[in-house]
Amino acid sequence: MAPKWRELADRLAERIRSGEYAAGQQLPHIRELVEAGEGSKSTVHAAYKALEAEGLVTSSRGHGTVVRRRQPLKRLGVTRYDKAKWRDGDEVAFIADRVASGRAYKRGEQTQSVSRVPATAVVAAAHGLPEGAEVYARSRLVKEGDQPTHTLTSYYRPEHVEGTRLVDPTPGPAGRGGGFRVLYDAGYEIDHMREELFARIAVPEEAALLQLAPGEWVVELHRTTFTADGTVVEFAIGVHAAGRFSWTYDFQVPDSAREAAE
Repeated sequence: MAPKWRELADRLAERIRSGEYAAGQQLPHIRELVEAGEGSKSTVHAAYKALEAEGLVTSSRGHGTVVRRRQPLKRLGVTRYDKAKWRDGDEVAFIADRVASGRAYKRGEQTQSVSRVPATAVVAAAHGLPEGAEVYARSRLVKEGDQPTHTLTSYYRPEHVEGTRLVDPTPGPAGRGGGFRVLYDAGYEIDHMREELFARIAVPEEAALLQLAPGEWVVELHRTTFTADGTVVEFAIGVHAAGRFSWTYDFQVPDSAREAAE
């Protein structure tokens, strides 16, 4: 049997999805649901936190719990990295997500800082470097309007990017086609990548930066980008507000037995 807070969250979620609670509408105050017999204060609070983590509502002091006005951004999988987008056009990955979501974007919604830093153990292992070796860190904060959606920090070997636009902190993507186009022009064409995803509760610094409620979840992304010969040209760590994205993957299903036979 599901806990009481989960049952309440499911009932409220159904009323939101059916339109009974419309976008922008405030849900009843916790005390109102308690008085209506929906459960204790802690039960209702847990239900509301679950709805927030699922991206159905937002909560803030002075405004209560309100049904979200917008659907989560579609965060594309494979197709966001299509070479035709950044090599032949000017559609960097975060813009590809906005286009797929039918949402407006401004290039200035991505800002960044660039610095040379000692490689942490995770960064060093990805690049095959000794821990503490210097790497370039290009840290971006991406917003949709005034609301942050995620951070992304890319780590590069200095010999791959020194003197390129990837070490320029000017707001927005690193020129036409963004960072992958810069690497391409420098002779490092990306060929394949690996992405790993981890779900966890945001630490206080992340919650403040992404404007999250206490206890809200994030999805941490680790992306390793390779050239055809296996050289790692970028290792990136992203922190995404979990309730502000839906993750979409569309790919060919492999048949390794048939490929081996051929």
